This record gives sequence, C-alpha cells and structure tokens, in this order.
Amino acid sequence: MLDVTVIEDPEAAAVSLDPIRARLLAELAAGPASAAMLAGKVGLPRQKVNYHLKALERHGLVELAGERRKGNVTERLMRATAASYVISPLALASVQPDPDRFRDQLSARWLLALGARLVRDVGSLITGAAKARKRLATYALDGEVRFASAAERAAFIEELTAGVSALIRKYDAPDAESGRDHRIVVAVHPTVKSQNQNQNQNQNPELDSQ
Repeated sequence: MLDVTVIEDPEAAAVSLDPIRARLLAELAAGPASAAMLAGKVGLPRQKVNYHLKALERHGLVELAGERRKGNVTERLMRATAASYVISPLALASVQPDPDRFRDQLSARWLLALGARLVRDVGSLITGAAKARKRLATYALDGEVRFASAAERAAFIEELTAGVSALIRKYDAPDAESGRDHRIVVAVHPTVKSQNQNQNQNQNPELDSQ
C-alpha cells in the first residue's frame, strides 16, 4: 500500500468523493476486509457494499488482497491502494488553476494556484516514475517560525528571497545540454490553528493583529 497517491482521472475523483465510498476507503486503509465485514461497519447490506467496492476497484482505488473460504462462499478481501488520496487539478482540467495567468507574490490565491500546480506536477511525475520503475528525485523542507512582528516577517521574506535568488543564479545552467530543469517553490503562510487555538484566538483577537 502506498502512503499517498494522486487521483488524476475525473471519474475516479467522483467515485472517491461519494460519502459511502470514502468511508469504505478509510476502512480498507486500516486493513483488508470483505464486503460482509464492511457491511456491519458502514450499516449497509453486503450486496450494496459489494456494488461500491466494484466501483472503487474499477478505478484502481481498491485492490484484491486475497481470498478466504467461509462456509460454501469464497470471500474476496479488498484493501485500499493507498493510505490517503489527493485529487489532482487534472481531474478538473478545464478549470484548473494557472499560476502563469498572473504573478503576485503577496497573493494568497496565487500561492493556492502554485500549490495546485505542485500537486498536479508531482502527481504526474510519481505516475511516470512508477510506470518506468524509477525513483523520483525530489526534496521538500517543512518548518514553522514565529515572527515577533510584521516588520520581522517582512525582513525574513526579504532575506529569504535574496538567498534563494542568489542560489538560483549560482547553480542555474541554462546551456547545459545534459541538464534537467527543476522547479523551485518557496511558500510562507500563517499556520492553520487547531480548534482549541481558534477558541483562544477568539478570546484574544489581538494575538493575530500582525
């Protein structure tokens, strides 16, 4: 089972978004199960569960994990093909975000468009690498920082921009015939608060006044 996989096909995306089928995916991500085993957990007849499982199987979201005999019946044990799924913008190709339409480094919506492109491109690369049975060379850095003030945040952004730009200028080799282009995305956004943090924030609104 993969840790995460990207859904690019529109029909597969629609199947995964069905509430019952999403529940079945969650159950099967925890371990293999038959339609009969799942029926009690989701409160549906076995035949109905089997119908949903076949739809998920057709789109590669679940797969056969094995079979077992139970009385005179052979049960098919199914499992999810991944622990979690991400729907690629390719599933809505005609209306997918295009960050090249406008560039605004201070726009949250432009950041969202960049994020959508990142999901689309990395998803396609993962699919291609899997078919070619090759490893995909990527790198990501994730961290958090608390700025003392808006001025400190602005200074950080200025230094970050200068540092990354200097590295790009240093290592960029546009004339290297054997080279390969790589995309660099750097993002800074407020940390999403948990429910408890949001409650505290409502009681102390000045905490987010930067």
